[in-house]
Formats: sequence, C-alpha cells, structure tokens
Amino acid sequence: MRIATTALLGLLLPVALAACATMGQPADPTAGLEDADVTRQVAENGDVIEQYRVAGQLKVVKVTPSRGPVYYLMDNDGDGQPDDGAPVSPVYWKLFEWN
Repeated sequence: MRIATTALLGLLLPVALAACATMGQPADPTAGLEDADVTRQVAENGDVIEQYRVAGQLKVVKVTPSRGPVYYLMDNDGDGQPDDGAPVSPVYWKLFEWN
C-alpha cells in the first residue's frame, strides 16, 4: 500500500507544480515597457530595485533580492502607489520558467 501511495504522489506532484506555475500571472510585467525610463538602485543588502516610468508615471517596480526570487510591484491605476493601496500589494513572483 505504501508503494502505491508513493507512486500516486510521484505522478500527481508534477501536475500540481504545473498548476501553480500557470496561475495566470504575467510572465514579465516589464516586457511591454521598452520605452520606459529605468532607474536602478542597489540597496546596502545587495537587493537591486528597478523603477520603470512611462511619461513620468510609475508603472512597475522590479525587485531582485540578493537571496530569493525576483518580484514585481505594479501600479495599474496610475496613482504612483502599488495597486490596492497596500505598501507591497500585489506582488508577483515568477515561480518557474521554461525556455
């Protein structure tokens, strides 16, 4: 019985991971911002913070931590703050990438 359970989990795990990777999040929110002005800062801890602005309006902040995955803070409504008014919401992480 233990072997059957292990085999079943081995078959279902890749399906579950694929479902997590395809949650509908944008692959790269900066892909459409080729004309943006990019400001790059390196924090004391090694994190790299890039701000993408179009016509002076903040569109996306890309944070590349010294440890951990890259994440994005997006401003879709143009108020200069991340969406939903929260200081770090929404945050998008790229969990998987296939070439």
